[in-house]
Amino acid sequence: MKGRTCPLSGRCGGCDFIGMRYEDELLEKYLEEERYLSSFCRVSPILPSPRITGYRCKVQAACGTSDGRLVTGIYRRGSHRLIPVRSCPLEDPRAQEAIGTVRMAANRFRLSAYDEDRGTGDLRHILVRCSSHYDEGLVALIASSLDLRCADDIAALLHQRHSWVRSVSVIANAGKTSLVIPPGAEERVVYGRGFIMDRLNGLDFRISASSFYQVNPVQAGRLYTIAMNMASLRGSDHVIDAYCGTGTIALMAAASGAGHVLGIEANADAISDAEANARLNGIGNAEFVTADASKHMRKLAREGRRCSVLFLDPPRSGASEEFLAAAGRMEPERIVYISCNPETLGRDLRYIRRFLPYRTVGIQPVDLFPGSAHIETAVLLHRCS
Repeated sequence: MKGRTCPLSGRCGGCDFIGMRYEDELLEKYLEEERYLSSFCRVSPILPSPRITGYRCKVQAACGTSDGRLVTGIYRRGSHRLIPVRSCPLEDPRAQEAIGTVRMAANRFRLSAYDEDRGTGDLRHILVRCSSHYDEGLVALIASSLDLRCADDIAALLHQRHSWVRSVSVIANAGKTSLVIPPGAEERVVYGRGFIMDRLNGLDFRISASSFYQVNPVQAGRLYTIAMNMASLRGSDHVIDAYCGTGTIALMAAASGAGHVLGIEANADAISDAEANARLNGIGNAEFVTADASKHMRKLAREGRRCSVLFLDPPRSGASEEFLAAAGRMEPERIVYISCNPETLGRDLRYIRRFLPYRTVGIQPVDLFPGSAHIETAVLLHRCS
């Protein structure tokens, strides 16, 4: 495949491989995987993404000021300098169209960009999420106050221009934070239900502005299929999905033949989404708990609880030693570790090899983020008899 091009690639810093042939990008990523993981077992060839442009279904645009007008874009990597962006080759084109409408409306209604240092202004970010399966999307206006001026007019304009926009909301964020949506942020739904639907591997998922949901859903579905195949689920299996988010893996495991699934997640809003998604799909053999994964695993281990299959999909920092030790005490027959960071994954696999009776039997890299250096990896570990 030919290399993708972007006139902003030298300024924004958001893409590592945007000017490279996709075959060469995949080779670079595979070599990175081998560097950290080849000592554990053979690393399988990387699974390419079927789409290398326009795949990002979640887009966050920061707001700033240029020549007295509100502009939108992305902060240059490692800085707070806004680079105005009107199109990005990696983002769903619908998202940029909606952002353009909000930007035009904001200038028409004389809304100002929020200044974090001064604590003044109206609009801070624009977040757009698009369904990969259904023709619908949502727009969240991240503002200094829930009482954003002209929010109703902006929602009406969005609905008029983009029939696929099914929900518009205002989310308050006036804090000194780099987070677009801080935990517990208040939200006011201006139009629609406050969420949209997407379908992944035969299941429907409710997605709100703050939901965790993979930005490349089609490729994420392939990653989760690999994870389910690795787990070889049976009706007698008691499954734990740690760091379960909105329940994508847990619910797929429950629907794939597992006897019972427990999902653990620290974010209460994500757990609410997971429980709603279980009801939506008629799944009764999954339950969810709001808790820190490491602490809850240690609690379960102290109680003598066991599981036969453990899924974990931790943040980029990886799993803690306390989590891994507790997991070992619960004696799962199979562990499926999904990681977005081969370096911390390699660290955790070294800990497991040294202290726990497990061997690595499969490593499958999956490219979820074409153009970016990030890569997902599914690893299967078996308990030694």
